[in-house]
Amino acid sequence: MKPLPKDIIYFSTADWDNPTWTNNQHMASRLARHGFRILYIESLGLRKPTVSGRDITRIYRRFKKGFRGLREVQENVWVYSPLVIPFHSRSSFRQLNRSLLKWGIHHHLQSLRFQTPLFWTYNPLTFDLTGTFNESMIIYHCVDNLAASPRLPAGAIVPAEEHLVQRADLIFTTHPNLQATLSRWNPASTYLFPNVADYSHFSAARKPGLVPDDLDSIPRPRIGFIGAVSNYKIDLECIAYIAEARKDWHWVMIGQIGEGEPETSIDLLRKPNIHFLGPKDYQSLPDYLRGIDVAVLPNRINDYTTSMFPMKFFEYLSAGKPVIATDLPALHHYADVCSIVHTPEEFIESISAALDGHGPDLDRRLQSAQENTWEIRLDHMEKILSEKWARKNGS
Repeated sequence: MKPLPKDIIYFSTADWDNPTWTNNQHMASRLARHGFRILYIESLGLRKPTVSGRDITRIYRRFKKGFRGLREVQENVWVYSPLVIPFHSRSSFRQLNRSLLKWGIHHHLQSLRFQTPLFWTYNPLTFDLTGTFNESMIIYHCVDNLAASPRLPAGAIVPAEEHLVQRADLIFTTHPNLQATLSRWNPASTYLFPNVADYSHFSAARKPGLVPDDLDSIPRPRIGFIGAVSNYKIDLECIAYIAEARKDWHWVMIGQIGEGEPETSIDLLRKPNIHFLGPKDYQSLPDYLRGIDVAVLPNRINDYTTSMFPMKFFEYLSAGKPVIATDLPALHHYADVCSIVHTPEEFIESISAALDGHGPDLDRRLQSAQENTWEIRLDHMEKILSEKWARKNGS
């Protein structure tokens, strides 16, 4: 039997150098460490751009990167920043983008000497590209309900996702709701793998060490959130209510404001005990978690978040922090290691209890984090990938 191909065309929905790493970058980085060679294709700009300064800056940076050509960012990972027209709801633009992408990808495949690569995608709209690169298998890694994201072309995403799932050899999902939806179209090839964390990286927060100056200057107790500060994900009203009710608690918000939703306004949160530190490099996050007393996931409940598994959950647990979270369906299975709340008043009560040392046991929290690492998850996914390859090739 032919060995499993070790070359991957990897269609991401996140740029490699985004300071807030997603499932996309983590998986690519670790697949590369396992000996796979990755052509990492950065975001195709699913969201229709606005005239905001942030979007204009992003478009400018993409053009600069696009003309730089292929760049190796770590061993076995090469990043390609394609120049595409970000209006995917129009079929004429999708066809033009398809032609531009095909030409660019074929060029880079030849330069890297990829022969029969795996086609690994996070973007349903890449369905139009399947079958054009002599790919040996198609893997769809579904980590979000993209059709429920603001400003994304749901009318194009929904049918493309169905076609992609039906054609794919393997589908990995991160949430039971995503699993239930996609397994309708390809039940034998759809597998659930919730998001996980780098335990060894984030557990460094439990050891004595540096607390960054911008955090160290904020009074305690500190209530910390790490992630996109965007209105469709985060319950801004809930945070504002708690900050007003408990002026002695200081909120530390680490992440990009308006990521995925540039029109997000934080006017409600302009209070002396709410501090916005901006996005931080992944390597520095344990230092910030070291200086936080309670970690929170104050998410809204909507069509997007009910199919979302928050990346930060196991990172918080790995750091040994008490976790207070909105009643997200993804966290129901982990109610023994976090405090799940439904109202601002319950948030206040649970934060207060955590600050007093009450709540889920630390050892149990750490054990849960140790059971949900990238290493364990990737080993399981690779095993399924190898088994699928063997069946496909008649072994």
